Amino acid sequence: MTSIRVRFAPSPTGKLHVGNARVALINWLFAKKHGGKFMLRLDDTDDERSTEAFAEGIQKDLKWLNLEWQVFDRQSKRMARYQWAFEKLLAEERLYPCFETPEELALKRKVQLAQHKPPIYDRAALALTTHEKQTLLDKGIKPHWRFLLNHGDIHWHDAIKGDLHFQGGKLSDPVLFRSDNRPIYTLASVVDDIDFNISHVFRGDDHITNTAAQIQLTEALGGTPPVYGHLPLLTNAAGEGLSKRLGSLSLEHLRDNEGIEAMALNSHLTKLGSSDPIEAKTTLDELVTEFDLKKYSPSTARFDEQELLNLNAHLLQGMPFTVAVPKLRALGINNANEAFWQAVRGNITKFRDVEEWYKILCLNIEPVLRDLDLTTIAAALLPQEVQAQDVAPWLFAVKEKTGRKGAALYMPIRLALTGQEHGPELSVLLPLLGSEKARSRLKGSYS
Repeated sequence: MTSIRVRFAPSPTGKLHVGNARVALINWLFAKKHGGKFMLRLDDTDDERSTEAFAEGIQKDLKWLNLEWQVFDRQSKRMARYQWAFEKLLAEERLYPCFETPEELALKRKVQLAQHKPPIYDRAALALTTHEKQTLLDKGIKPHWRFLLNHGDIHWHDAIKGDLHFQGGKLSDPVLFRSDNRPIYTLASVVDDIDFNISHVFRGDDHITNTAAQIQLTEALGGTPPVYGHLPLLTNAAGEGLSKRLGSLSLEHLRDNEGIEAMALNSHLTKLGSSDPIEAKTTLDELVTEFDLKKYSPSTARFDEQELLNLNAHLLQGMPFTVAVPKLRALGINNANEAFWQAVRGNITKFRDVEEWYKILCLNIEPVLRDLDLTTIAAALLPQEVQAQDVAPWLFAVKEKTGRKGAALYMPIRLALTGQEHGPELSVLLPLLGSEKARSRLKGSYS
């Protein structure tokens, strides 16, 4: 079997969002499953929009997901190779100059659409004589360069969508070089895939038309097209497309602002659109074991933030204290012990929620008093050094003394102790609080 090499090739023109992460994850899992290599390639030829800050952010995001790469490069360092491709295609008469302005091209498309025709480039530039071209050049008009597609059937078996066919005559000859001689993604991507022996390309299905042209381009440059697989783009829960403009779904926001665990996101994205149930996994190895491209549907999948939060909560509820310790220290919580973690982990959805429980159990809060008569009696009956086994008898004694029962008994006590209507069992809470602090709060003191 051909050595497996895949690539994730984001443009550093914005932050990665969950749709990008899903593509990266599926490429990484495929490589890992088949003993191959995963390449990170920064498609940064758009030097007007690409920034080093975005490039560093992309790498940080992938490292957070634990998607390590074995090969790395960036297109901005490979201009000599793209110039080689220019010269080769020009010599073989598969590249031709076009002089239309963006406004002229837009007008042509508008006319074609008005005539109910597909907006395909009409190849008018091919009819220009040598003299006409020179006249335009003398006027200072710099051409952009298009690839001359062969008008025939372009066919490939897509790893996700099955057999796909395009007619070359129904596609526009793609622009490969701008008028400033910068290469377009279509060209640079193909050259890189050839040079780095990329065997499989998995990406969003918004690239399907690009693939049709890139297959011919790969062959024109003497390469063998990789196996392509096109995943349907994710939508949000409302069915709207995802984009870099949706900052709330960027990996940076989910990690730094929402407190999402990397494996919660990995678990969710890997199973979206597949026949597998969406379940929280604690390691990437578990996802590798279950990974199979055949499980993915060509239909659109929806990214549900609430489902992600549920997975996140599930992971936190099972997180061992040894794993939680560095996360607690990162929040400045250095003196929390295992008993504290065991008590609160079942009541948090995001790791940052632990800060509130640390404040409740270890620092001072203002008690919420809804029934001071009840809580004053509860304070008086509280044992001097309360242990877990003392809580049930204590509550029974309070019930007997006050006549309160059910929510009328438990809720005022819980609110006085924690300020929260829900949380760990009182038998867990009270030993952590300690009798002195608990008694003070039950009596209405700030502690």
